[in-house]
Amino acid sequence: MSGFLRLGVNIDHVATIRNARGGEHPDPVRAAFDAAAAGADGITAHLREDRRHITDDDIARLKDQLAIPLNLEMAATEEMLAIAIRHLPHAACIVPEKREERTTEGGLDAAGQFDVLAPFVARLTEAGIRVSLFIEPDAKQIDAAIRLKAPVVEFHTGRYAHLSGESQAVELRRLADAAALAWKNGIEPHAGHGLTYDNVVPVAAIPQLAELNIGHFLIGEAIFTGLHSSIRQMRALMDEARG
Repeated sequence: MSGFLRLGVNIDHVATIRNARGGEHPDPVRAAFDAAAAGADGITAHLREDRRHITDDDIARLKDQLAIPLNLEMAATEEMLAIAIRHLPHAACIVPEKREERTTEGGLDAAGQFDVLAPFVARLTEAGIRVSLFIEPDAKQIDAAIRLKAPVVEFHTGRYAHLSGESQAVELRRLADAAALAWKNGIEPHAGHGLTYDNVVPVAAIPQLAELNIGHFLIGEAIFTGLHSSIRQMRALMDEARG
């Protein structure tokens, strides 16, 4: 606790740019290699039902070629379960998914969907895949994760990222309390969504958090400064927060 904080880099939006025109460029797998060289500790990729960015071939190449862990974000569907078991990523983060949403809009309702999620968590675990649940920083959702025997939760930081002033401070305390509760109950807490240079330090300073997953902001900054630079600056801010 309060030691090294891992950085997972989400490469989805490199694929978004590629798919806007078709063809092979820019290649998200190349981006994953560059991210690893710049200091990323893992790569996150969300294979959506509509394949709007990452594709099945991307997942196959990432798993075959990466030397650092691959975290597959996936909906709780039989199709995605079969893909995960076929490729055996290091981790699978179960996320809510709506076809019409631009990005993941909130945390998974692990408490309300307990019976639906239980067999997915069990089958992924049996396959040797480390399961994470993308949830709100809420005691009820953490309790559901405990009962589901998920080893990891990732807290949705989107609400924190869009607030300011005292409202943001209240949400930060909620994140910190949730991380402490998860850690106390043997669950490794991660966090992500909407994190930027301007708001990452207070979250990174939460001592129980083991990993932050950041994508859209880093890819956007890379347009101006390059991927190595954007990741190294984020890495430096995270290290400063833990210093």
